[in-house]
Amino acid sequence: MFSRRAALALPLLLTGCNRSTKKRIAVIPKGRAHIFWQSVHAGAIAASRENGIDIIWNGPTGETDFNGQIQIVEAMINQHVDAICLAPIDRDAMVGVVDRAAKQNIPVVIWDSPVNTQNFVSQVATDNYAAGQLGAARVAEILNGKGEVAIVAVQVGAASTMAREQGFEDGIKKNSPGITIVDKRYGNADFAQSLAVAENLLTAHPKLSALFASNESSSVGAAQALKSRHSAVKLVGFDSSPSLIDDVKSGVIDALIVQDPFKMGYEAVKAAVEKMNGGTPLKINNLPAAVVTKNNLSDPEIEKRLHPDLDKYLKG
Repeated sequence: MFSRRAALALPLLLTGCNRSTKKRIAVIPKGRAHIFWQSVHAGAIAASRENGIDIIWNGPTGETDFNGQIQIVEAMINQHVDAICLAPIDRDAMVGVVDRAAKQNIPVVIWDSPVNTQNFVSQVATDNYAAGQLGAARVAEILNGKGEVAIVAVQVGAASTMAREQGFEDGIKKNSPGITIVDKRYGNADFAQSLAVAENLLTAHPKLSALFASNESSSVGAAQALKSRHSAVKLVGFDSSPSLIDDVKSGVIDALIVQDPFKMGYEAVKAAVEKMNGGTPLKINNLPAAVVTKNNLSDPEIEKRLHPDLDKYLKG
């Protein structure tokens, strides 16, 4: 059951005003704090404006709270929304609500991370395994194929970041025999925990040459650890935020593997609308990642990924 307490803690954010005539699509992220989710929200609103629908945006405050996310999905099913776009916190824990929505003829679009059921109409996500391999190639390049590397990982059960980490590990093992992955620890999508994990890795492995961090929180934590120690260890991170971009400019971070969250939100809502209109959206829509370094920060395509106009969609 969706408790009154949960309802108060997780307020619904509605765009549009005419609920009596407009179709409603619930867009449910893993969390709300990070810039990534805000960019997805903006993309979802862009698609909703083009198609004359309402967006109900709601997610748990923490990216590990799959029980909270389940409650939100159940509430959306009970409200009889016209479609659901869901970023599953856990690929197994979210199966039940996805299946329930499908049984009630509510189309579900999965985005950001996969889920262990086929009862969805489309999946829109970064090719995370390939993105992890991009990270491995960049680490191999900056280390000239030799050295010790550790991973600041995110969370067991989070399919998207697990795929990135697996892609990184496989890429290093296959193409860089001179590089050893000496450790991997989880920051649980939390800035403070990721900082502590990175500090512990630097202490445990004094010969460390590089770190790979697989999401925004782990990248921020790893960068802060390097700055606090004035460390020369190289860092290849994942995702972007103003602070991470500043760290690329200053050289604390060598590179970021970045997604296109605005496009992800846009394409997820677009797929839901297509299904609602009787169409058949692409079942698997993989979006490519890009490598951002100090040298390409001003490229138009990179600028578009790093600086979506959030105010245009999230304010007013």
